[in-house]
Amino acid sequence: MIPITRPNPEVAPVVLFVFNRPHLTTQSFERIRQARPRRLFVVADGPRVGHPDDPELCEATRKMVSSPDWKCELQTDFAEENLGNGQRMSSGLDWVFQQCEEAIILEDDCLPSRSFFNFCTTLLTYYRDDTRVMHISGDNFQDGIHRGVGSYFFSRYPLTWGWASWARAWQYYDFKICHWPEARELAWLHSFLDNPVEIRYWTMIFERLHRGLIDTWDYQWLFACWYHNGLSIQPNVNLVSNVGAGPDATHHKVPHSTIGIPPLELADLLHPGQVQRDRRADRFTFRKHIAPSQPPLLQRIRDTIALRSRIKSLLSRPHTVS
Repeated sequence: MIPITRPNPEVAPVVLFVFNRPHLTTQSFERIRQARPRRLFVVADGPRVGHPDDPELCEATRKMVSSPDWKCELQTDFAEENLGNGQRMSSGLDWVFQQCEEAIILEDDCLPSRSFFNFCTTLLTYYRDDTRVMHISGDNFQDGIHRGVGSYFFSRYPLTWGWASWARAWQYYDFKICHWPEARELAWLHSFLDNPVEIRYWTMIFERLHRGLIDTWDYQWLFACWYHNGLSIQPNVNLVSNVGAGPDATHHKVPHSTIGIPPLELADLLHPGQVQRDRRADRFTFRKHIAPSQPPLLQRIRDTIALRSRIKSLLSRPHTVS
């Protein structure tokens, strides 16, 4: 029988990342206020050069989150200058996990349901010493498909629009993904990705990331989780809605398939019978949301056949000894 865990009444430490969008921060901060965590970390980026409205907007946003009206320990990390999305998120999380062993992380445009906080808090405790699990997500992008028999399932994808983790996992984070060149030469992605399309896609992403051509932080976190064989938890209903698409967004200036999915509620947590990733869910996530423009099934079959043919050809070559 699958055990049931009751929600933990004391919410884990919460981290809120803000910048220059007070209209969104008002909403996300109110959700945190309802959860009433006893420890609150607020991380803010600084105003950008050449954006005359930024100083006023940044200041208004910081003022909004600097005086919580419930009993909590507030710690802030406000950048004086603009660091950019990648550096601000990564340095902020480095700072947070130097202060506490585990935390729930939200950005200003992520609106969680009430049960998101209990979901993360309960599982942070439940898997605290299980090093197979590195990430707890509040996102579900399965379009209503229920995976397994529990309230959540395991995935290779650490979705980050409302999530939680531990210092024990974040210690492996490397903004520059220094292990990538060696991993690329050893065909590391081939060892656990069985789809040539996925291999090509993530090879391209990691190569561009390593060269500094992408300003982000979350691909590095995905790399760390994969490189250290870490699993991510995903709920069987969506618990966080990203409402940040628009001209002032960092990445999603136009709507995406995962933007605006309504947040739902979970009651008791039914744990899965075993810690094992759901391959069907991962295939669905990649094909539907990560790379929907990739070649159709027939082309993927042809790619697989071509790859196997090349490998067979290499193996059949005569070897000479000098």
